[in-house]
Amino acid sequence: MPSAGVRGDSEGRRRPLPSTVPPRPPPRPPLDPGIAGEQVRQTVAARGWPLPPEALPPNTALVGGAVRDALLGRLGPTPDLDLVVPGGAIALSRRLASTHGGHAVVLDADRDMARLVRGPWTIDFAARCGPDLRSDLRRRDYRINAMAVPLAAGAPLEDPCGGLVDLCEGRLGAVGETNLLEDPLRLLRGPRLMAELGLPLEPSTVALLRRHAGALTGAAPERVLAELEKLAAAEGADPALELAIALGLLQPWLDPLESTDTAGPLAQRAQDLGLGTAERALALPLARLAGCFGSQSLVRLRASRRLQQRVGRLRHWARALVDHPPLAEQEQLQLCRDLESDLPALVLLRPEATAGWLPRWRRPEDPLFHPRAALDGRLLQQQLGLAPGPVLGRLLEALALERAFGRPADLTAARRWCDATGVQRSGG
Repeated sequence: MPSAGVRGDSEGRRRPLPSTVPPRPPPRPPLDPGIAGEQVRQTVAARGWPLPPEALPPNTALVGGAVRDALLGRLGPTPDLDLVVPGGAIALSRRLASTHGGHAVVLDADRDMARLVRGPWTIDFAARCGPDLRSDLRRRDYRINAMAVPLAAGAPLEDPCGGLVDLCEGRLGAVGETNLLEDPLRLLRGPRLMAELGLPLEPSTVALLRRHAGALTGAAPERVLAELEKLAAAEGADPALELAIALGLLQPWLDPLESTDTAGPLAQRAQDLGLGTAERALALPLARLAGCFGSQSLVRLRASRRLQQRVGRLRHWARALVDHPPLAEQEQLQLCRDLESDLPALVLLRPEATAGWLPRWRRPEDPLFHPRAALDGRLLQQQLGLAPGPVLGRLLEALALERAFGRPADLTAARRWCDATGVQRSGG
């Protein structure tokens, strides 16, 4: 495979970077700006504009991701829309919310940016930066994002940086070095776009990302995490994550999970294991994040408590399967309790140690992989004369273990447990 560049190892030697060639090329858009502009307007109109065009000021233009995605044939049913207006973006969003419904939110008062939310639609308004639209576009991050389509009928696509050529030739390139450093999050956006769009980063852009990788720490941690979550959920995330790591972009937070399995990239593992669409959507992003970042890394990235816990539990059991096999019955039960919703992610990380687990997990009635209480605690109190407290808790846990492994877990088993442990009971 072609190489995108080189990287250094711990001794300063330079090794080939992971390939950035996508597995399959995306559709090629029309190269003519007039045809491209009309294609974008028609594609967005087919989704149903959330606002009447006459409500928007003259010289309003659609920019960024919606333009790119419409040209690539990947525009969703209610895409996020980014509109550039000559000025007064905040006032406009408030006026539109009042007149046409919805909720207006100020995004950046200094830069005159606001968001209008109308039902499933999100429309971001930004005041034009510079004397004209082309000046605004030249300040953007990647050339494929630096295109705009004026809403006026017949107006051609505006493309001062060559984004249309990049799309047609199947590559991803930065507008310029200064633009990337203006907002360091744009450094990580390159691998994220690569993962989402299946476009390889051009070598000169790879060199810029490597040169300035350390600047990413200047972005807010929450924004870095949001970009990482988008990257991890993308179809082409595996090579893109590998590239981001090789370039040093993730070094400040990287805490890789040791792996003893050699079953290939996670997406390939998911395919080999026969994960369904919903299972892939659940397991792949979590497994990718857990493979790169520990709980403390996620704390520094200001992740939610829930994400920290899910990753922490997943990494704990992934290590336990390697460090302390075979797991005792009580450990197996606890694993299934901790990962009842996330077991496919563990299977992705440890396919060899979890062979045969997925079919059982897919059966809701499986007593181990979907553990439930064997008997109600109040029933045990009534029938056995036990008081609430630690003894009752130990009995419930013992019965849960018996049920999980297919052994009797009824009142008779409860009485035997009490007799075997010397528990005094007043009933039954």
